[in-house]
Amino acid sequence: MTTSLFAAAAADLTIERIRALTARPEQVESLTLEFKREYSKSLVTTIAAMANTYGGMILVGINDKVEPGTERVVGVDAQDTIDKIASGCREKFDPPWEPAFIPVPFDDGTGRSVVVVRVDANVAPRPLLIDLKAPVRLSGQNSTADRDRLLKLAREEPSAGVLPMGQNVMSPNLDRDTKGNPTADFILRTGINLPVGEAGAWRPLSERSVAALAQALNNSAFPAALQTLGHSSYSASTGFRQHGYNRSRTARLVYRALSTSAVPHPVEAVVTVALPEVYGSSTAATATVIIDVISRVRRYAETLDSVGRPGEEYRYPVPNLLDLLEGMLKTTADPKVVAEIARVTDIDPALAAQPRELHLVADRHVKDLLHSDGLQEIPDAGASAGGVFRANPALDLRDAADRQEQVDDWLRQLGLDAGLTGMENLVERYRAAVRSRS
Repeated sequence: MTTSLFAAAAADLTIERIRALTARPEQVESLTLEFKREYSKSLVTTIAAMANTYGGMILVGINDKVEPGTERVVGVDAQDTIDKIASGCREKFDPPWEPAFIPVPFDDGTGRSVVVVRVDANVAPRPLLIDLKAPVRLSGQNSTADRDRLLKLAREEPSAGVLPMGQNVMSPNLDRDTKGNPTADFILRTGINLPVGEAGAWRPLSERSVAALAQALNNSAFPAALQTLGHSSYSASTGFRQHGYNRSRTARLVYRALSTSAVPHPVEAVVTVALPEVYGSSTAATATVIIDVISRVRRYAETLDSVGRPGEEYRYPVPNLLDLLEGMLKTTADPKVVAEIARVTDIDPALAAQPRELHLVADRHVKDLLHSDGLQEIPDAGASAGGVFRANPALDLRDAADRQEQVDDWLRQLGLDAGLTGMENLVERYRAAVRSRS
């Protein structure tokens, strides 16, 4: 499964997940989410409005009004409902277009289903017209695009859609000194792309919302994972707070380990949330959340006699990297962190995808960064100084077992790409040791 119902594979959409979503007391219709009891002509207009704005999801078979004693998830005849929606789209839309339909059957033998209608603004032909008008989405309701907005939609390049939600994070670069030498051992990067709600497309970032996101990050699993990476050997840390390039549309939250050595920040983490700068441009529908971890622990260890023996170069224990990756992924799926990111971008948390990509860029061959601990080089296998690691979209990073499976897969790939064997056994030994202690 995945956190986002929008991004989940069809096989991972279950009636239990939909019931859990609709049962949340704070769950209401929004710019990117709507509930429909059954098919109606207005549903087709909502599809066009979402397509012309930021995309979204319509759940058909859900009572949109919550009243005491009223069942929220009532279901519909899936095939009949899909046929009606598809027919309405063919008759009304100019140019003709259909969203994705996914029937999610009840588990009680009634034959009823909830129909999930996914409207992806990245693939819809924009502007999508109904009766020569372009519906748009405004604060959970449908409206009509004015002349300026219609012109902006019409001027979009045919291929100017945003990147798929949760995918394709730009590869990072290591900072370098004046001589061109890297200043860190490695950098890890993950992140997501998100739609932006109506208010998020024009308003400046709220200081309170940025502070709330910083607090959520500080209360997450991330700080402890960062301390593990540095063996908790540094004296203190700043916690996540605004530092560096912050603007009305960009928030940069930085965690820094503090030491009194020649390497003042052995570990650093940067979470950057960037909203689109120009409303109505080809990238207007996209916000980005980038998470970077910059490690200088090897450089830091060189300044401390207690960390390594003279002449012995520090190498990263694989379990420390495992704990770091788990902490990063747990944080990206933390409900409080997700809620604050959704608040900043003005979308429903249900549309916040999970990261599906991890980048590693190192200052040397990965095999020379890792503590051996049973790892062996494959003769003539070559080496790598990093890599791109894809995530399994069927895994739900909120679930500890799924998160563990993803991290283990990434570490196996890391070892093999580095020309090493033994990573699988090393990870299994560590997992067994953790289980025996718990």
